[in-house]
Amino acid sequence: MSLLSEYMKKEQLLKQISEELKQLEGDDRLKSELQFKERLEALMAEFDKSPRDVIDMLDPKPQAPASVAQPKSSGGRRKRKLKIYKNPHTGEVVETRGGNQKTLKAWKDEHGTSTVESWLVRTED
Repeated sequence: MSLLSEYMKKEQLLKQISEELKQLEGDDRLKSELQFKERLEALMAEFDKSPRDVIDMLDPKPQAPASVAQPKSSGGRRKRKLKIYKNPHTGEVVETRGGNQKTLKAWKDEHGTSTVESWLVRTED
């Protein structure tokens, strides 16, 4: 793409965005929100309050102290899915999150892994 065509595209985009901005500036809802924001900021300055202080006052849910570490989802292993198997021969049901379950291993030894995997009824989180 030539530099001139790129310039013309950007110029056209700038005109379009300018028109959209003018439309927004004429919107009464935007004017109302801007006025609210200005008044709120003035009130916060008058009482020496931060946005976090205001949020804590308006939403009094108990917040965890900053000094207490929040458990992180990354870094650890994610929980394995619950697999539910049903033996069609005996009707016995096994629920497991891993493949090391005693009954499941016995079934796999007796009937074969692929056969037992076909007995999977459902998987849950």
